[in-house]
Amino acid sequence: MRITIGCDPELFVTNKEGKFRSAYGLVPGTKENPFPVENGAVQVDGMALEYNIDPVDNVDDFVLYNQSVMAQLKDMVPEYNFAIVPSCRFNGNHFRRQPEEAKELGCTPDYNAYTMKENPKPDNKTTMRTASGHIHIGFCEGADVNDPDHMIRCSVLVKQLDCFLGLPSLLWDGDTARRKMYGAAGAFRPKPYGVEYRVLSNAWLLSEERMRFVYNQTVAAVDNLIEGNRPFERMGYYTTAINKSDVTRAIRNIQAFLPDGNLIVEKALALGVKGI
Repeated sequence: MRITIGCDPELFVTNKEGKFRSAYGLVPGTKENPFPVENGAVQVDGMALEYNIDPVDNVDDFVLYNQSVMAQLKDMVPEYNFAIVPSCRFNGNHFRRQPEEAKELGCTPDYNAYTMKENPKPDNKTTMRTASGHIHIGFCEGADVNDPDHMIRCSVLVKQLDCFLGLPSLLWDGDTARRKMYGAAGAFRPKPYGVEYRVLSNAWLLSEERMRFVYNQTVAAVDNLIEGNRPFERMGYYTTAINKSDVTRAIRNIQAFLPDGNLIVEKALALGVKGI
């Protein structure tokens, strides 16, 4: 089975004094009409910047496209610095000066793969904002996103990704604030081409090694699913481990239920040495 992998990470900007500033209006492009650049597109998402890459089918292009589009995005905002952090709080006065459009959160619902219900819409009154690193997996064409069978296929893959990608990410992404608003276990959106996995923060943007890990673990999740290996049917409380950022429980489940679990833990821990 051939799959493609893409992403649409978000990141914040800071001014020369290191203060978080709204990205609203800084670059062209919107959710509805992203601004095309080489290897992807860019846009504003609320008070953050967002980009997406063209879908790829190999890890080298995944790294190359992410680095390429990020570099082009940085050239568009030379007076600002990127802040690749999963969550931040904006100064109250600065926040209040933003238009309501910039403050809006959760315009399009996402779903919980375990309950098949919409996730609660976050409170947009708080000055905290989050930045995600969603992964898009293409495995079909022209699917009806409202088709129950497609929703089930998406949910099964998302559960698999929680095991192969969500759990290991806890070993190098120490942020807990973001998950109070976004990114709980099983978060996804069905897409006509496949599914959007919405559990990860943007922390994997911080190094090429993390980018490669994310890509390779996504492929491993799909390959194992095709082979009939579904660790989510055997793991204990792994969704709790993700939602509570329980690293100890995550390690135990990875080692016990994933192929080459000890090696995955070793690699993931190494990625956290210089991480957040």
